[in-house]
Amino acid sequence: MEKLYRAKELSWLAFNERVLQESESEDVPIIERIKFLGIYSNNLDEFFRVRVATLKRLSNMGKKAKQFLGYDPKEVLLEINSIVVDQRKRFEINYKKILLQLAEQNIHIINEDELLEEHEAFISDYFYHNVRPRLNPIMLDQAINFPDLKENEIYFAIQLLSEKREQYAILEIPGSLPRFLQIPSKEKTYIILLDDIIRFRLKDVFPVFDYDKAKAFTIKLTKDAELDIVDDISESYVENMTRSLKRRKKNNPVRFVYDRNIPEKLLYYITEKLKFNKLDAVIAGGRYHNFKDFISFPKVGGEGNINPQILPIPHPEFIPGKSFFAKPVRKDILLYFPYHSFNNFIDLLREAAIDPKVQTIKITLYRLAKNSTVINALINAVKNGKTVIAIVELQARFDEEANIYWSQKLSDGGVKVIYGVPNLKVHSKLLLITRQENKSLVNFAGVGTGNFNEDTAKIYTDHLLLTFDRKITNEVVKVFNFFERNFKRENFNHFILSPFYTRNRFINLIQTEIENAKAGKQAFIYLKINNLVDREIIEWLYEASKAKVDIKLNVRGMFSLIPGIKGFSDHIEAKAIIDRYLEHTRFIIFCNNGDEKYFISSADWMTRNIERRVEVTCPIYDKNIQKQLKDIFMIQWKDNVKARILDCELRNNFYSNNNPPFRSQIELYKYLADQLNKK
Repeated sequence: MEKLYRAKELSWLAFNERVLQESESEDVPIIERIKFLGIYSNNLDEFFRVRVATLKRLSNMGKKAKQFLGYDPKEVLLEINSIVVDQRKRFEINYKKILLQLAEQNIHIINEDELLEEHEAFISDYFYHNVRPRLNPIMLDQAINFPDLKENEIYFAIQLLSEKREQYAILEIPGSLPRFLQIPSKEKTYIILLDDIIRFRLKDVFPVFDYDKAKAFTIKLTKDAELDIVDDISESYVENMTRSLKRRKKNNPVRFVYDRNIPEKLLYYITEKLKFNKLDAVIAGGRYHNFKDFISFPKVGGEGNINPQILPIPHPEFIPGKSFFAKPVRKDILLYFPYHSFNNFIDLLREAAIDPKVQTIKITLYRLAKNSTVINALINAVKNGKTVIAIVELQARFDEEANIYWSQKLSDGGVKVIYGVPNLKVHSKLLLITRQENKSLVNFAGVGTGNFNEDTAKIYTDHLLLTFDRKITNEVVKVFNFFERNFKRENFNHFILSPFYTRNRFINLIQTEIENAKAGKQAFIYLKINNLVDREIIEWLYEASKAKVDIKLNVRGMFSLIPGIKGFSDHIEAKAIIDRYLEHTRFIIFCNNGDEKYFISSADWMTRNIERRVEVTCPIYDKNIQKQLKDIFMIQWKDNVKARILDCELRNNFYSNNNPPFRSQIELYKYLADQLNKK
């Protein structure tokens, strides 16, 4: 079975290559291409902090690790390093090409040696007033210990040279300052990086030393990001998490990136101090690191340099100035972000906060916006006499500190906060509003595929089902009962809930398609998902392919299944779309002999989502929404501009045919706009 299962880490690198492809595409506006470079870099940082760090720990387990994973982590680590080095070369070639294309527009990213004379006074003034007060070099020959480098911050490894001696220093590039500075100019646009501003006045950082030359070489360290949560009943969950976050800062390094021009002696000195070995990624790079900062590159040049603004499509069920809950006809609603505005959801919460009929609001929170209006609406509901309960998952990776902050703010505002479930992550996206109507209680529910986060809702595609249907609302009540009543397990008639039912239920649904195909009936599985890596589910998809079930997979990220193997997986087609919006929504359609079954889900088909998280897969019963989901799937399947074929080698070849260009994200906008016009 090993040859029929791809290491998920290698498939993730193929996903990030698709991001890199967007940065290389001449059809993408040039500032957006720079942003894709930043996204690629940010993704890679997280990959090393989590995936590579995990592989390193597993590599110490010997044969047990191979049995657990299905592949040798040491071999995969070596292959990762090779792939990342190759991608790094592509990255740098592409960056240089972008610089030349910007220069053709009279937009110049310059370094300290390229400053014009008229720039120098401005740069010096900026340095002395804004930069110099934040610089605190550490002289390595004087330091008691080698400095504890912060992960994913950038540093200068500095070489000070004179006739008599050579000294080394470490200098942190202050992350509190903008990475880019636009230099005033009338005819041309000049941009300089903070790194080069420091290089320009580097001699002023070390006035006490008499030296002839000072050279600065950028270095960057990535550390293991896994949390070590101590299960100690004598401490609160929040205290455990806070302590674990502090411990994370001292975790082992997993990647070291350096300026390839650094002197060999200085490089050896640093890597020895950091105790890197042959399995660690020690990667030669260019002059600049932390390209994630390029996500915020200045919007310079003409309008053609950025994506044109696309206004959200109004949803016919949300009318400004009209009450949502007072509508006489209450049908299921499917919001599709960012094509529909997330403000619809915020307005719904705001109305619930002041509606005298609303008694309780319950919600699950995983990742929140930097300035969350969701939090404000929930606290306002408490002020208006509502009972508000928030299930806050503190272990949302890299958002733990923010979630601790928000949970404390909610508690201070009178919201009852429940901190997830021991040993499980709460990844479901649920809302429950209870109203008093005609002497009875009526429940209203929201079930989503993405977080209640107004920032990501502008760039992530996600679905949110809003419904009064008791078949769904009663199930949402059961999930919140699970959280509130010491995790007592209940039976679910409609929801597919992880970690209790998801594996068996989906296997049963796949088996039904297999049986129907063998009986000569119509059989298909259409899956739109972020990651597909669970071995058992993949094995059942192979069995379905052998039975000639038509399987179409739209998988954005990790993809361990290997399609196209004759007699084994040749009835499986797989594609991935990388475009302006991050494809994040998850839904599944099973043929079921013509009585099609539709689901939206918070879960990917990964072992962690199936077995170690609280996830909700929700059926869609409304026929109009079912048709809409199928239309959405088929529109994306026809994409011949941004779709890549996921073949047995994951070569990321673009899907193309002889038809006119068909870009699904643009076509989906047209489709939803046409639906609005037909109302």
